[in-house]
Amino acid sequence: MAEIKTEELACIYSALLLNDDSIEITDAKIKTILEASHVTVASHWPGLYARLLAKTNIEELLLNAGSSGAAAAPVAAAAAAAPAAAAAKPAAAKKEEKKEESDDDMGMGLFD
Repeated sequence: MAEIKTEELACIYSALLLNDDSIEITDAKIKTILEASHVTVASHWPGLYARLLAKTNIEELLLNAGSSGAAAAPVAAAAAAAPAAAAAKPAAAKKEEKKEESDDDMGMGLFD
């Protein structure tokens, strides 16, 4: 995985601050935040991130950060195995129900 440099992180954090306050992400606004925080970056970074993030729904990006295409294969395999597990589950559920009934017959609960 490529290492993210401090300059890039500063631009990303600036854009997140702007997004959090529902302010349009622009080159000038990223530069203003960077200047206020005394962070020096190469002149091309604020404009690059402003153009990139102007086309991106940041909330959706953050909410889906943990999901990826690589995770689709294990999910598909688990979905294929689900019917077999569902067939075995009713028998186990019946056993659990019987156990719960016997606990209720004792006349006491967890908080009594």
